[in-house]
Amino acid sequence: MATPSDGSIFRRRSLFKAAGIGAAGIAGLPVMAACSDIESGSGTSQSTEGFDFLPEYKEYELPVQPDLVGEPPNHPSGFTTYPEPVDGVEAAEGAGEYEITVPMWGTPPSGDDPYFAALQEAWGGTKINLRQADGNTFADTSVQWLQANEFGDAINMFGWMTDAHPNFQETVVNTFYDLTDIVKGDISERWPLLAGEPTASWGQSVWSTDPTDPETARIFGVPQNYSSGPGNGIFVRTDLLEAANLAMPTTVEEVLEVARAWSDGDAGKWAFLGLDYVTPEWFGLASSPGWSFIDGKLVHNCERPEYTEWLEFRRTCWDEGLIHPDTPTGTLDGHALHIAGTILMSQDGISWWADYTNQALTGTATGSIDPIGAIGFNGREPIRYVNKTVGGWTFFNKDLEKEQVEELLDVMNFCSAPYGTKEYELLQYGVEGTHFTYGDDGIPVRTESGTTVVQAPVNFKEMSGQVQVFLTGDPDLVQRRFEYNASVKDFAETDIFAGLRVEGPAEYKTAAQTLLDQQDDVSYGRAELSAIPDMVETFMSAGGEAAREHFTKAYEQAQGN
Repeated sequence: MATPSDGSIFRRRSLFKAAGIGAAGIAGLPVMAACSDIESGSGTSQSTEGFDFLPEYKEYELPVQPDLVGEPPNHPSGFTTYPEPVDGVEAAEGAGEYEITVPMWGTPPSGDDPYFAALQEAWGGTKINLRQADGNTFADTSVQWLQANEFGDAINMFGWMTDAHPNFQETVVNTFYDLTDIVKGDISERWPLLAGEPTASWGQSVWSTDPTDPETARIFGVPQNYSSGPGNGIFVRTDLLEAANLAMPTTVEEVLEVARAWSDGDAGKWAFLGLDYVTPEWFGLASSPGWSFIDGKLVHNCERPEYTEWLEFRRTCWDEGLIHPDTPTGTLDGHALHIAGTILMSQDGISWWADYTNQALTGTATGSIDPIGAIGFNGREPIRYVNKTVGGWTFFNKDLEKEQVEELLDVMNFCSAPYGTKEYELLQYGVEGTHFTYGDDGIPVRTESGTTVVQAPVNFKEMSGQVQVFLTGDPDLVQRRFEYNASVKDFAETDIFAGLRVEGPAEYKTAAQTLLDQQDDVSYGRAELSAIPDMVETFMSAGGEAAREHFTKAYEQAQGN
């Protein structure tokens, strides 16, 4: 997926980045407001904790224990061996047929593939037709689908996609099925895997018609995975580093040294493609929504000297020809360029690590990649952005009957199966002999069909969160990821708004769009660095200063004041 470098906070082009925080947020810009009182433009903050109507958590007994035991949440455990899979759930009989809209990057696989028939049989007969829509435009076009009720019986959305909706709070309660009365309490008999999902996941699936009134809070979505740890990174082709006799950089200054030594525009080689949503952490800037508590008050990233340093860094990389010259167009395929060796360092989601490794194992890519660790500019203490929320949700159409929703929840329950179950193996790898074979070490190895039909698409793998998320796959990669997470976990950024969903005022959203456009202008040489003070002043006067009061109240609420 290409990175979102076209200057719009609403055009997110990477599923894997979505698993993290998002370009606008990491750059310190606010996410779009999503509140029921959007007409007033006041913004909202709603608790995601303390509800008495969530599914009662019932621990699901894992079929096998991990080989590597971490320290969750930011240092998850992992498997370096593959167990003999066991049955995880009993198939639920279903005869209905439904359409679910899901994002797709690339060419959608045929619905006639054996993968889909095998799943339908395994979960009990319910037929699910996937409407695979272009992931590059999914966020924006979903606004129209939801307004027109043209998304089928359900829609699978990543959290960052909701930023494109000017009033997502209102959209949720007016468009999607209220699941509360179906899933509250003890649901473990029919849906043991859904009952085993973390309570925090269900809490983040609550929206209110009035976020200030607890009585209006209801459950509207089935949560995706709740996995912490780094969601994004700058991935370096380590084989190309070695060939150039260069070492993995351990400071921001060394990143520049390596980039300068490796880049050669005349030879079609550049160190970078995008630098917008991961590198702010190198300068100590806050992730989304871009506020830090400093000297007794909330301060927005753009007010801090580190913001100027960050833009100076990006501008230096551009001026010195270290960034691919077509990056500002936002049309490049960053994955293809990384595989080809056109770019040395790829800004991407953490999933790119496994995807690249799998392609190298199957021969469609060469070399290997590793992410840069926690680094800080000018000797400062590093911070590392980590996932804070569930990845997204599956929402059901409000026009469905209760029995239909229950049948779809049977499918969601199946999709929550953890590592070590037959359900997980089928979902993640497909049909043995068609989509994968077992390697000499017993670990499934995807065939070309398995890569294009099962691994690459979102399909059913993101319908519902697993009861527990582990590092899995190639044993060498699992070990490297485990060690990497251990090396950066102590630098995990503290979430000052933990337990809240905070949405900024409407004018703040508009000001943020302008600031994002302007910071890209500076970074890509379309405006001078001397424009930064005026950019900041305009942003603060156009909505930033007014939003400070709103976010301060949210901060005080999160701190229990």
